Amino acid sequence: MKYRKLGRTGFEVSDIAQGLWGMSGWSGSNDQESLDAMQLSVDLGCNFFDTAWAYGDGKSDGLLGQILARNSGKRIYAASKIPPMNLKWPASPKDKYNDVFPAAHVFQYTKSILEKLGTKSIDLLQLHVWDDSWTGDPEFRSTVEKLKSDGLIQAFGLSLNRWQPTNGIKALNTGLVDVVQVIYNIFDQSPEDELFPICEKLNIGVIARVPLDEGSLGGKMTLETRFPDTDWRSGYFGPENLGNTITRVEKLKTVVPSGMTLPQMALRFILSNPAVSTTIAGMRKLDHVRENMALSEMGGLDAALLQALKPHRWDRVVKPWSD
Repeated sequence: MKYRKLGRTGFEVSDIAQGLWGMSGWSGSNDQESLDAMQLSVDLGCNFFDTAWAYGDGKSDGLLGQILARNSGKRIYAASKIPPMNLKWPASPKDKYNDVFPAAHVFQYTKSILEKLGTKSIDLLQLHVWDDSWTGDPEFRSTVEKLKSDGLIQAFGLSLNRWQPTNGIKALNTGLVDVVQVIYNIFDQSPEDELFPICEKLNIGVIARVPLDEGSLGGKMTLETRFPDTDWRSGYFGPENLGNTITRVEKLKTVVPSGMTLPQMALRFILSNPAVSTTIAGMRKLDHVRENMALSEMGGLDAALLQALKPHRWDRVVKPWSD
């Protein structure tokens, strides 16, 4: 396993990390299977886990807490997120900061997350949505500063809205944000334009999420793929998105080198970018954990293949079904 600095936090984090959304918010999850997968990740060198209160109303935070307790002798970094009080994803400039993240709400959920994790401090606490129109709100600054001064968190971050990688740059320039989480994959290459250069300049850690485009870059979906109504993907891969996605995935398969799979190429594409500190992959199956963790040692892709992937960039706009 290889490790990278998470920006100015000083944390040395595994460049392949584990995301816990699918362990509590998607269909087919099993708690024991999830715990086994997380433990195997730890055993293979993964030391960064990303969760959120919204993932099962604290359920995934609780699962991570069990893993932290089992591995008390190891340095494992826990990242979680505060849900928006108005429960709206994505954030909108029509909403006021105080209606989404008032201080009382943030501190209430911070304490609830700490109880689930079983720790005295959260390594990285993020706001689960963000809109840059909130940057100048004085309560934003006072809340972040108090979270740190009270020792409740070690570092603070923002999880940026889907397909809005520049909607956060103003906040990064305040000096309050240590880490930013953004969708970045072969399709979603736009963070390279403005966000990543700013992060490198300001020494802000970057967490790349959705490395497999919610599963499409796993290469197994077809036009007949359907998810249960209780699974978030049933809306994401609905009539407006599934056909376009499958068409693009099939074109992408034509450039996968011999001896490499599409998901391997997708994850190694992200490892190729030095601006990225870690990428969070959802892994519930033990075989998936072994396969993905092994990619860390393989590292990034060669320059020719990276160039061949540039035309597969897919710039998208937010739709009602996308969040």
